[in-house]
Amino acid sequence: MENNKIAIGLDIGTTKIAAMIGRKNEYGKIEVIGIGKAKSLGVKRGVVSNITQTIQSIQQAVEEAESISGEKIENVVVGIAGQHIRSLHHSDYITRNNADEVIDEVDIENLVNQVHKLVMLPGEEIIHVLPQEYKVDSQADIKEPIGMYGGRLEANFHVVVGQVSSIRNIGRCVKSAGLGLSDITLEPLASAAAVLSQEEKEAGVALIDIGGGTTDLAIFKDGIIRHTAVIPFGGNVITDDIKEGCSIIEKQAELLKIKFGSAWPGENKETEIVSIPGLRGREPKEITLKNLSKIIHARVQEIIEQVYLEIKNYGHETAKGKLIAGIVLTGGGAQLKHLRQLVEYITGMDARIGYPNEHLAGDSDEILSSPAFATTVGLLMEGLDKQCIEEKIEEEFIDDSKSVEVEEEPIVVEKSKPKKKSFFEKFVEGLKDFLDNAE
Repeated sequence: MENNKIAIGLDIGTTKIAAMIGRKNEYGKIEVIGIGKAKSLGVKRGVVSNITQTIQSIQQAVEEAESISGEKIENVVVGIAGQHIRSLHHSDYITRNNADEVIDEVDIENLVNQVHKLVMLPGEEIIHVLPQEYKVDSQADIKEPIGMYGGRLEANFHVVVGQVSSIRNIGRCVKSAGLGLSDITLEPLASAAAVLSQEEKEAGVALIDIGGGTTDLAIFKDGIIRHTAVIPFGGNVITDDIKEGCSIIEKQAELLKIKFGSAWPGENKETEIVSIPGLRGREPKEITLKNLSKIIHARVQEIIEQVYLEIKNYGHETAKGKLIAGIVLTGGGAQLKHLRQLVEYITGMDARIGYPNEHLAGDSDEILSSPAFATTVGLLMEGLDKQCIEEKIEEEFIDDSKSVEVEEEPIVVEKSKPKKKSFFEKFVEGLKDFLDNAE
């Protein structure tokens, strides 16, 4: 039954736009049945800067994925990142009218809704409200307050904020490309779902996703997301530096970085030289690999130091916040030679490269488990998980309608559960309405 359920992840990045179609096999792993990618021309640092070009790139990626899989794409799960994303911490509380009743989901929803009333800067909107730990009356550090007694329910929240206009522009592009939006997710959260294990999230881990235009950071501890940040630099600034430093064109700089680039300058000898053909009859240029890795090293060091500052701001150096599992590097930029060693050297933390292959079926194409597709795989997983939840709700609904009349009350309670929409779903629906009306 569930094999025909497919979902689509669409990653709108600064360098590439990727669409991935997949379904779950009988072992619960993801079978990718189609993938398409297109060069992203209208996105700068994770933000859409040219609507027309972005729409074309989305259509190109989607058509390629459709032709490989033979499936028609209708709804997609889209990732959102970009330099406008910021996160903040906030605690809030509600006083319950009836302390003699146990805390239920309605109380938590009221508390979350209260956080949404926070006054943001003009043009900003709350994207995610993620509760961290709760406090009931005076008892702190509660992970799951449902079912407990108490008059005052308090929680610490991790609030992710983004610019309304940027989010709407992404929605606009997806809609104009002839697709429906089934969900929007923060990209670092999608990448984390694809490459991190539950043990790492418990022990404490920082996921660094180095994309073309931005570097995303997500920090987990005790299984809960603790901090997110988007740093507006990525692999493209390294390419730009090589272009300027060696006076060559961008295409050559990108090739040099991928083929010969290294983040560790010590290993190249002065004598290692690459010759690059000159433009239109000019003399070829000779570039020493030592110089190349010096340029890359300087830029990568800057990116890593910025990320490390965020990790320190979160509180990695405190006994309570120590990230025992260290750092996981993913994204296209994680494929740079010797990056892992440099990260370990700068931060003093253990590091590994994160491949999104854990959730993919065994016979998947090798390209798919490249760190460059971590976000896309995460978005696809999100889409499939969402379908599973919807299926369960439908099944419950069918079961409930069959049950006997006597059990009326429990049924009412059961049915009210799935109906509740997270704020984010409401936000996505609001966005859909806005786009429909904007036609």
